[in-house]
Amino acid sequence: MKRRLQEMQSKSAEKADEKKKVFWKPSVGKQTIRIVPNKYNKKNPFTELYFYYGIGNNTMLSPTNWGEKDPIAEFAKELRKTSDKENWRLARKLDPKVRIFAPVIVRGEEEQGVRLWQFGKETYMDFLNLADNEDVGDFTDVAVGRDIILTTVGPEVTGTPYNKTSIMPRTKETPVSEDKSYVKSVLDNQPNPIESFKKFSFDEMKQALQSWLTPEGESEEEAPVAEKPATNYAVKNAPVKANKAEKFDSLFEDDEDDSDSPF
Repeated sequence: MKRRLQEMQSKSAEKADEKKKVFWKPSVGKQTIRIVPNKYNKKNPFTELYFYYGIGNNTMLSPTNWGEKDPIAEFAKELRKTSDKENWRLARKLDPKVRIFAPVIVRGEEEQGVRLWQFGKETYMDFLNLADNEDVGDFTDVAVGRDIILTTVGPEVTGTPYNKTSIMPRTKETPVSEDKSYVKSVLDNQPNPIESFKKFSFDEMKQALQSWLTPEGESEEEAPVAEKPATNYAVKNAPVKANKAEKFDSLFEDDEDDSDSPF
């Protein structure tokens, strides 16, 4: 058993090391980074991805990131076809959350190459405003761009369980590096944000949603499943013979006519 524990601990450490090679996050204090041009989108250094948190045991990427049907979004759409406030509240809880990824090199850690920094809407808006500032220009330019100074404060300052990072561009324009081979490596070798996460199938996500809607220990008879709306947009209350799984599956049937939705 001791040997097995050591093997599991070793695998866990290896997985953490691999993650550090792909992802980076600022620590409390000041750090300097350079956002570099995005290998996978020449027009935009930032990649927006939509995630589901807390549904099942895994963080899941929405299939809409690949332009595919999303069972959780489909379910939320059905909830919004009703006039029930609780259904709408649940639908909002089921909306995916956007996270933004930027390819960065960290000053003082250039040997580690390009890593992905993940952040939320507020920091994203700060960067978009910075990009719109003509006095700053293209801060990602490899020859005449600007390093970005990050100042991060912890929960004792934010009053939340999370850190908060503010950004400030350096006034001086500088190259990514004087070493042309290093610059080429930075542009050619970048982790792809969307390929850095597991892609769950439609059925896997549908099962995760169904399990989330049915708390552990709740029997099939006790667990309510929102019904597909009737033509008057009221949730059906009449008993039916179909079991819970069948009723849940019916929510994903195509509905050709939704033009009468009151919202």
